[in-house]
Amino acid sequence: MPAFIAVVVIYGLIKKVPVFDTFSSGAREGFKTLYSIAPTLIGLIVAVNMFKASGAIDFLCDKITPAADYLGFPKEIVPMILLRPVSGGGSTALLTDIYKNYGPDSFAGEVASVLAGSTETTFYAIAVYFGSVGIKKIRHTLIAALAADFTAAVMAVLTVRLMN
Repeated sequence: MPAFIAVVVIYGLIKKVPVFDTFSSGAREGFKTLYSIAPTLIGLIVAVNMFKASGAIDFLCDKITPAADYLGFPKEIVPMILLRPVSGGGSTALLTDIYKNYGPDSFAGEVASVLAGSTETTFYAIAVYFGSVGIKKIRHTLIAALAADFTAAVMAVLTVRLMN
C-alpha cells in the first residue's frame, strides 16, 4: 500500500498536479457525502437492531420454514435468507453459526456460502446509494432487488444440488 501511494504521488508530481490540494478537495467532498447519508444509515442501523431485538426474525422464520422445507431449502439457512438483505454483519454471523453447527461442507453450509457470495445487503445499498444523491422513490428498485435476492436463494439451493 505505501508503494501504491508513493507511485500515485510521484505520478501526480510528474504531471504537475497539486497533490495535497487535490487530496484535500477529495476528502472534503467525501465528508459532504458522509454528512448527507449519515441520517439514512443511522436510521437503517436502528431499524435492523429493532428488527433483531424484537424477535421478528424468529417469528418470520417460524412462519416461513415449513414452506422453505417443502421447496427443498435447508431450514438452517432461512434466517440467513431473511437477514441478508437487511444486515451484512448479522448474516455473516449466521453464516459462521451454520459453519460451526453443520460444517462448511454440509448441504446447509454450501448453500449458505453460495448465498453469501451471490446476494447483496439490499437495504444498506439502497440507503447509501440513493441517500447520497437524494433519491426518495425507491419502490421499483426495492422490488427488483428483493426479487433478485429471492432468485439468488433459489439458485443457491439448485446450484449446490446440481454440483453434489
